[in-house]
Amino acid sequence: MASVYDRHVDLDGFMEGVKKRNPGQTEFIQAVQEVAQDVFDFIEDKEAYHSAQILRRIAEPDRVVSFRVCWEDDNHNIRVQRGWRVQNNNAIGPYKGGIRFHPSVTESVLKFLAFEQTFKNSLTGLPMGGGKGGSNFNPKGKSDSEVMRFCQSFMTELYRHIGPDTDVPAGDIGVGGREIGYMFGQYKRITNRWEGVLTGKALEYGGSQMRPEATGYGAVYFLRNMLKHQSKDIEGHTTVISGSGNVATHAAEKIVELGGKVLTLSDSDGFVHDPDGFSQDKIDWVKELKTKRRGRISEYCDEFKSATFHGDGARPWNVKADLALPCATQNELNEDEAKALVDNGVIAVSEGANMPTTLDGIKVFHDAHIMYGPGKAANAGGVAVSGLEMSQNAERISWNNERLGSMLTELMEGIHEKCVEYGSQGSDGYVDYVKGANIAGFKKVADAMLAFGVV
Repeated sequence: MASVYDRHVDLDGFMEGVKKRNPGQTEFIQAVQEVAQDVFDFIEDKEAYHSAQILRRIAEPDRVVSFRVCWEDDNHNIRVQRGWRVQNNNAIGPYKGGIRFHPSVTESVLKFLAFEQTFKNSLTGLPMGGGKGGSNFNPKGKSDSEVMRFCQSFMTELYRHIGPDTDVPAGDIGVGGREIGYMFGQYKRITNRWEGVLTGKALEYGGSQMRPEATGYGAVYFLRNMLKHQSKDIEGHTTVISGSGNVATHAAEKIVELGGKVLTLSDSDGFVHDPDGFSQDKIDWVKELKTKRRGRISEYCDEFKSATFHGDGARPWNVKADLALPCATQNELNEDEAKALVDNGVIAVSEGANMPTTLDGIKVFHDAHIMYGPGKAANAGGVAVSGLEMSQNAERISWNNERLGSMLTELMEGIHEKCVEYGSQGSDGYVDYVKGANIAGFKKVADAMLAFGVV
């Protein structure tokens, strides 16, 4: 019987097997397709990867834990949600990846995120495997007491599957400092241990400086590295950004600091376009709106009359700009929107979110030779500083902003260099950053798996 890596089995044959093993899991299949189409060429003449079926093994999570989460709302109604933890691969270190609370969370979404996280963590050079977890619980509109009770119930099951040397979750969409605090408190209560089992903690109980800024700043650093590679700079360029949470606001902050002009921010209701640009004061206002008042981005226009709001879930990709930073969620930038960005003269795209561009959208950027930084490379700054938080917790120390900022800058430069090494194409200097990130991330994990044998 032919192996799935038989020379006569092509990418389509491999993907057909993935689809049969994961029926209906479109997000996960999309993520595997995006990696496999680059890795297949790389492993063509490498028999060790074929015979050990490395790619198929990476595309099959080590385990998927599914559990019931029961909690009581403020009206004393018993509510039931579903929780998951996907532990994809721990070949190079403990599983590491966020927890997401959102109605859109499914097993497929979490498997895609854990799969992507495996390569993202590999690119950082730090000893971290890939995992992801979450629930279809929606914290929006819930009281603090309801969120606390849900988080405590969620951790009552999750705690048995995680640990500082096993699996170290962090925050993600719907899981910020409040949720991390409630979950860490419950873990500590159940286990009677204080250990670095969660990252993204507040500074008062073991968190790291620079963690809130890291993902957004890192996406801008990667953008700056791409531009520098083509003898360009952020200064003087306009930028469209999606999202208005932690990643988006810190990306906007760094763009402004580096001399760029930010034109848009968004949420699920729509986007605001401020042709005057988002100053630091305006960005701080949005941070306050989102973190303390938990308001909607449309309220920005009530405060700043220069802006207009585009509702009904509209996205900002038709606004003319030089640079684009999708920082909201997966598949928020499709083929038509990618074409609109190209037609409007965008020169570079750096992803602050996980897989925000569809496969068809990526092809548009690739065919137009747009500098395009995929999420697994461009937004790796967040998990990189999470890894540094793990180190600080293990040593019972705390590093300052200056040291962490320098380390983040170096980490993002290192990721960019790996992408250039494996993604450079042709004599025109074009770099296929998707291919570079996929191959560089794959190679480290694959070589570790070969070293362990068949396990």
